[in-house]
Amino acid sequence: MQQQLKILFMGDASNFHASLAAALREMGHNVTVVSDGGKWMDTRRNITLSRQPGKIGAVKYLLNTIKLLPHLKGYDIVHLISPIFLELRPRKIRLVFDYLKRNNRHVYLSAIGTDYIYVQACNKENIFKYSDYKIGNEPSPYMLSQESKYHRQENWNLPVMKWYSDYVTRRFDGVMTCLYEYYKAYEGIIPPGRLAYGGIPIEVQSVKPNLITQTPDKVKFFLGRHKNRIVLKGTDRLLDALRRTCDRYPKLCEMQVVENVPYNEYLNLLSSAHVNLDQLYSYTPATNALLGMARGVVAVSGAEPEFYDFIGEHECQPIINVSPLVEGDIDHKLAWIVEHRDRLPELSRMSREFVEKHNDSRIVAQRHIDFWQKTEPLK
Repeated sequence: MQQQLKILFMGDASNFHASLAAALREMGHNVTVVSDGGKWMDTRRNITLSRQPGKIGAVKYLLNTIKLLPHLKGYDIVHLISPIFLELRPRKIRLVFDYLKRNNRHVYLSAIGTDYIYVQACNKENIFKYSDYKIGNEPSPYMLSQESKYHRQENWNLPVMKWYSDYVTRRFDGVMTCLYEYYKAYEGIIPPGRLAYGGIPIEVQSVKPNLITQTPDKVKFFLGRHKNRIVLKGTDRLLDALRRTCDRYPKLCEMQVVENVPYNEYLNLLSSAHVNLDQLYSYTPATNALLGMARGVVAVSGAEPEFYDFIGEHECQPIINVSPLVEGDIDHKLAWIVEHRDRLPELSRMSREFVEKHNDSRIVAQRHIDFWQKTEPLK
């Protein structure tokens, strides 16, 4: 019988901490999630901490954060969704970070999104063949777009970001990464004993599979996107290729495109599709792809050989990998799906099996517990 742990998750992204929390509660642990619900996604949390636009919103957010501090102590485990786990300037976040370190047993990082270390890794040579930031040795479409200015990507290169990142990185009890890319980014910076791969948790037991059991007469393609991350995720290029494919095979395929819908609504819409187009610049399938795969929806996403080797998977490889390095690769892969739609039932079955094996939230939760016990033995 494992010791019951009191766990605090600060922040969330794509339902990551909420799903992990649900699995840990099933194991008998006491878990609190503090987040803004991913804004329009409205994901589950115990305490809502959200920032509204404008100066008044900023002041209220700071005051609400201060009021919350007495409730953020006495935990065995604290996991931060990012080094920038609050919508505050780094110097203010550091004060909260120091408070968490003083008043809790252990503080860990969930490496799941953009942060200083990941951005630096993406811009170095010989780490990734491509990323959100570079394609080969050239800037990515995202870095040349207005989207990157909207996200203020230049801020990651400010001296204060390096100062803050260096400060917290030295003080994490450990870093648990959700994707291959984040592991590679932190490798060599975090000592091996304090770095591990956890994967993205999918609540498989609550996702009823809707497997493709026979060859469809018409392939139903699905593309869900965030309106402020279209170029970042490459969904602009995916959508263009999908439109060309549907024009080329009008009687053999159709498409549905949704944008910024709440999490539960998104799942319902996705469940009726055969193929889900997720993102272009990733080595690995992320949350959207994996959620669809749990339902038996075939994913068009990142699935490079480096990823399969990293997780030790050499047989069950159902993801249709698309590469930004190869001209016309997306069109070629989508045409292959339409022309070989008799393969969809097999890929659908393998997709569910893949998620059950690698991303079941209970498996991911146990990886976290094993890591906590390894890095700092629980007494």
